[in-house]
Amino acid sequence: MSIIYEPKGKAREYAPLSCNLYSGCNHGCVYCYAPGIRRMSSEQYKEITPRRNVLKDFENDCKRNVGSEKPVLFCFMTDPYNSLDTELRLTREALKLCHKYRIPTQVLSKSKTLLNDIDVFIKMKEHIHVGMTLTASTEKTSLDWEPGASLPEERIETLKELKKNGVVTWASFEPVYNIEESLAIMEDSLCCVDIYKVGKINNYRGLDKIMDWSYFLNCTVEMLRRNNKPFYIKQDLREAAPAVRLYGNEIIMDDFLPRPYPQQAELF
Repeated sequence: MSIIYEPKGKAREYAPLSCNLYSGCNHGCVYCYAPGIRRMSSEQYKEITPRRNVLKDFENDCKRNVGSEKPVLFCFMTDPYNSLDTELRLTREALKLCHKYRIPTQVLSKSKTLLNDIDVFIKMKEHIHVGMTLTASTEKTSLDWEPGASLPEERIETLKELKKNGVVTWASFEPVYNIEESLAIMEDSLCCVDIYKVGKINNYRGLDKIMDWSYFLNCTVEMLRRNNKPFYIKQDLREAAPAVRLYGNEIIMDDFLPRPYPQQAELF
């Protein structure tokens, strides 16, 4: 069974390739779309299981994509550093396979436990970008919306540690369910995030219909431009705030991907 696949539609704004090593996620984010896609209740989706023969199938996919210029995102339908991965360490082994077969990689998580693999990230150098989803700025809001994920301060400290060790960092601002808190944690992250990808919230109890997206996008681009931060604005946010003028690679996602490996690379 193929583990690496090409995301379609809006998912393509994250990366040209993606993978899911696990089924389920224990973060319990109230806005999560994955249980609906899998036709499961939110409680059912909290039960995490590794995909059958996942590392064997993943390596077969890596062999087919050896030396690819297209990075693989960990992960789209789950958090690669969910609670079960702390025990099984499948993400670590899969990352090492990406390095072995010279496939650039992106990691996106809400868990501080990703630092367990910082040695792998360092080894992969500029061929991996490691990111955190940043949403709330206060502990209470984070617990209300993402009860099983690391707290905002923990995510910022995780990014600081990555940055200190020379790892290329990025942040995903999606969903945005509290504009002021998103702007607050964006400001807090300026010291430790290299690249920003910013979206909004969609199809959650009508919340996206009552938020001032022009205000949010104006504040976002002013802050990030002022601090010379590369950023990509996702299509949904651009369409919700069409009067905000954007330039060049602020709307070209593929300009922000990890660097492909050279033909010959130092491996594990």
